[in-house]
Amino acid sequence: MPSSRVTPAVTPPLSLQSCVQTAADRLAQAGVVFGHGTTCAFDEAAWLVLWRLGLPLDTSLDADESSAQRLLTPAEQARVDALVTARITTRRPAAYLMHEAWLQGVSFFVDERSAVPRSLIAEVLMEGHLDYWLGESFHRVLDLCTGNGSLAIIAAMVYPDVKVQASDISAPALEVAHINIDRHGLHDRIAVRQCDGIPKTGSHYDLILCNPPYVNAQSMACLPPEYQAEPAMALDGNADGGSDGMDFIRRLLADAPAQMGTDALLVLEIGHEHANFLTAFPRLEVVWLETSAGEDCVALLTRAALLSQLA
Repeated sequence: MPSSRVTPAVTPPLSLQSCVQTAADRLAQAGVVFGHGTTCAFDEAAWLVLWRLGLPLDTSLDADESSAQRLLTPAEQARVDALVTARITTRRPAAYLMHEAWLQGVSFFVDERSAVPRSLIAEVLMEGHLDYWLGESFHRVLDLCTGNGSLAIIAAMVYPDVKVQASDISAPALEVAHINIDRHGLHDRIAVRQCDGIPKTGSHYDLILCNPPYVNAQSMACLPPEYQAEPAMALDGNADGGSDGMDFIRRLLADAPAQMGTDALLVLEIGHEHANFLTAFPRLEVVWLETSAGEDCVALLTRAALLSQLA
């Protein structure tokens, strides 16, 4: 009598390159949204696959490279499949699934207590765009709305002779900042403070970095799940009842001059809210800094310019 036993299908082995492409196809077909460290399905798939397999993130996926043609074991394929499935079904940013994010080549721990680090100010720091503006009296930096501490840490790395204060209203976010400061061995140069708005320490800052909540009300209502997974207070710029995303920034620009040295700078990210920013501050003299997202996302403001628009 013939056996009724069914032989399970055998999944053919995939090369590393094919595994990444398959994952990219799944992500694209599922309609997930990117922007938390990657900008397209293939880059996100490569990040997920390489991380899941414990491979360097710069591993070549070129078809001519032996690394790209290595065949995955069934167990490896299963681990990758589970991670990609979690990315699709939960719609959580990949960084939250892996508890790791990269910004300008620097690794950071991240979880849902803070937003995923992606500030364009990191580019400005790393590429030296502020050096022309910084004077010899440059000693104290404030990273306001620090979140997981990434900008404070990058500032401390770029400028090894300065002291940095990392400030945020969110106690949970500051817990993550402490993890990253310790991870990079910078606890002796970066102080952490919980504060709503700019700290009034009685000692002036020479450089203030701020990637504040600036998303307008209409955009907040339409955020995809990946962005809804982040703390709303890190994104929503309408906490004081406004709708243009500029509520926190209005308070900051009014309060900042009293906490700045004579030649101090404020570097402010406003992302895609350029039009709302110009409408809210039509008299403000701004220097727009070049970034990979364009020349209208990060503003450089002098203390003199801030005082002038308050007059």
